[in-house]
Amino acid sequence: MTKYHFIGIKGTGMSPLAQILHDNGHDVQGSDIEQFIFTQTALEEKNIPVLPFDKNNVKEGQTIIAGNAFGEQHEEIQEANEKNIPIHRYHHFLGEYLSNFTSIAVTGSHGKTSTTGLLAHVVGAAKPTSYLIGDGTGKGSKGSEYFVFEACEYRRHFLSYNPDYAIITNIDFDHPDYFSDLKDVISAFQSMAMQVKKAIIACGDDANLQEIHAQVPVVFYGFGDHNDFQAKNVNRGDEGTTFDVFVRNTFYGTFQIPGYGTHNVLNALAVIAICHYETLPMDIIKEQLKSFTGVKRRFSEKSVGNQILIDDYAHHPTEIKVTIEATKYKYKNREVVAIFQPHTFTRTKTFLDEFAASLSEADHVYLCDIFGSARENAGNLSIENLIEKIPNAQLITEDKVDVLKKYKDGVLLFMGAGDIQKFQRAYEETLTAKP
Repeated sequence: MTKYHFIGIKGTGMSPLAQILHDNGHDVQGSDIEQFIFTQTALEEKNIPVLPFDKNNVKEGQTIIAGNAFGEQHEEIQEANEKNIPIHRYHHFLGEYLSNFTSIAVTGSHGKTSTTGLLAHVVGAAKPTSYLIGDGTGKGSKGSEYFVFEACEYRRHFLSYNPDYAIITNIDFDHPDYFSDLKDVISAFQSMAMQVKKAIIACGDDANLQEIHAQVPVVFYGFGDHNDFQAKNVNRGDEGTTFDVFVRNTFYGTFQIPGYGTHNVLNALAVIAICHYETLPMDIIKEQLKSFTGVKRRFSEKSVGNQILIDDYAHHPTEIKVTIEATKYKYKNREVVAIFQPHTFTRTKTFLDEFAASLSEADHVYLCDIFGSARENAGNLSIENLIEKIPNAQLITEDKVDVLKKYKDGVLLFMGAGDIQKFQRAYEETLTAKP
C-alpha cells in the first residue's frame, strides 16, 4: 500500500485532505515549517506524522501531494523530480478524488468556509458524508455518499473540479495579486459554473451572480422577491436569528440559527436550498442549523472578565463590514473595538479606502503591521497609510496590547488572515500576569 506524503501538510486544504485519507485507512504523513499553525492540531490528534521540510522525507513508492504554495525549487519537490516520483498538486488530486461521491463544491469570494462547515454539519446528519473545510477540518467517512468541500477561486484552482453541485455565495474583487479586476474574477466563476454537472445554488441578491450562465439549473436564494428560496420575517433574539423560508413564494418552514449577521442567514439559506434539492428531511435540516457551533477562526468567541474576545478570519473589506455588523447585532449595548492586521501588501494597497470605510464602522480601531505572505513580504506602503484614513485609529504592537484593558465591557474583535491570534494571546497574557 502506498504512503501518501503531503508537502505543506499544514495548509488549510492540505490538512483536511490528509485527515480524509487517514480516516479511510491510508498511510499518511507530511512535512511543513516548524512554526505552529492552528491546522496542525487535528493532524496531531489523529497521530499523522508532521515532519520538518527535508529532502530525505521523499522516498520511492510514495504518492506525493504538494501544496500550491510551494514551487519547483522547493527541496522536496526537487528530490521527487530527481527520483522521477510523480507529484500531484493539491487541487488536481482533489479533483480526481471527488469522482467517487456526489460532490458539493462551496465557492464564492466570501463565506466559503462557514457555509462549507454548516453544509457538512447538516448533510452529515442525514447521509454518510466526507468533508473538507478550509479551516483545516477534514473527515473521511467510509461508504460516504456525499463529499462536501470548499473550492477556492485563487489562481482558478477550482477549475480542477467537476462537482455535481456548486453553491456560489457571492462574487467580489479579491486576490489582486492574481486577478486583474472584477471582470476577471467573474470570468473565473463563469468558467467554473460551466463545469457543474447537476445544479448551481447561487445568491440571487448578488448582482454579479445574475450574470452567470450554466448548462444546468441555477437556483437562486436571498432576501429579494425574485429568488427561488427567499428569507422573510427575520427576527434576532437572545438565542440567535429566526426566519421564514419561502420556496417559489410558498411557505416552506421557519428556521433558527445561532448567528446574528445577515450573511449567516444567507449561508443557512444556501444550505436549505441544496438540502431541499436533494430531498433531505426538513426536521434534520432544522435541528442541525440550530445546533451548528461554527468553524475555526470564524467569529470564535470567549469571555474574559467582562470583555468578549472574538477571533475572526476577516481580511477583506466586505468581510470586515459583515463581521462588525454581526457583532453589533449580537452585542447591542457594548463598544466594539476592532483590532485588525492587514494581510498582504497588494490587498492592502488595492483596498485601502475600502478597508478604512469598513473599519470605521467599529467604535474604536487598532491596527497591526501588515502581514506579508509566502508570495510577497514587502510593499511600497506601510500601515501608516491606512491609519491616516481612519479617524482616531492607532497602531498596536504585541508589547502594547494592555491599552485594550480600558474597554472594560467592550467586545474586542481580532481580525485578519495572518498571525493576528498572537496579539490576542499577548493580550490574554497581560490579564493573567501578576503585577
